[in-house]
Amino acid sequence: MKKRYKVILVIAVLLSLPYMLLNMRISDKGAVSEFKKKGILLMPHTLHIGKHHLHYVSVGADTLPTLVFVHGSPGSWYVFKDYLMDAALRSKYRMIAIDRPGFGYSDFSDALHMETQADIIASFIDSVKRDRPLYLIGHSLGGTIVPLVAAERPDAVTGIVELAGALDATTEPAEKWRSYFVGFPMRYLMPGAFRPSNEEEWYYKTDMVRFKDKLPLVRGLVYILHAADDNIVDVSNAAYMKKAFTGAQVTDTIFKDGGHFIPWNHREYVTKLLMGL
Repeated sequence: MKKRYKVILVIAVLLSLPYMLLNMRISDKGAVSEFKKKGILLMPHTLHIGKHHLHYVSVGADTLPTLVFVHGSPGSWYVFKDYLMDAALRSKYRMIAIDRPGFGYSDFSDALHMETQADIIASFIDSVKRDRPLYLIGHSLGGTIVPLVAAERPDAVTGIVELAGALDATTEPAEKWRSYFVGFPMRYLMPGAFRPSNEEEWYYKTDMVRFKDKLPLVRGLVYILHAADDNIVDVSNAAYMKKAFTGAQVTDTIFKDGGHFIPWNHREYVTKLLMGL
């Protein structure tokens, strides 16, 4: 009997593991403790914006220029922890990493359209902006959001960094299967953070077609980093962005390899770029 119960327990744990791990978030208490062991003061925050809650963390003094990291889909602020722990970056910047709406502790599981996310993050920028430069760094679908925010707040955003950013929805495969998991009750078959991820990626396909006219409103500096072998967001997005950001100063870098995960596979290069902003 004991052996049977052990088998049942193991099966139960294995079945529940995706739902625990795929939330892709860490508690504030756990994160603060992890940073404290490195001698770093991490400050968690939750900002109320209308009916929405935006969770984010920060390191460094607000008298410094600001870097705001915006993760992809799925994800949470925690994917940028190595940047927030970087001593050189912390000596130069206040760094903020957010949980995008629907992820982490920002109204988890409630996916929103691209423009709604941009509106929320733009209001967030209003609350943290100081009389210092502020840069937005977006990876993947985070790279979809940051130019929309920059277009809404051209006087507040000094520049943006696109890391394997997705902006050209016409390069996306149809993926009509996603639509079946957007509404009730099928959406609940998607585990953890993959639920809002699936929904917002479905929204993206039409959202960016509608809002591509906002891209010329981006001002300041734009750095585009992409890899030729990216098999998630096609490298042609880099050329699309370079052409679309007509009101900005654009610099693009195309890596031979590195795939979609440039923030980690080319972390040294990205850090050097951020240090030189």
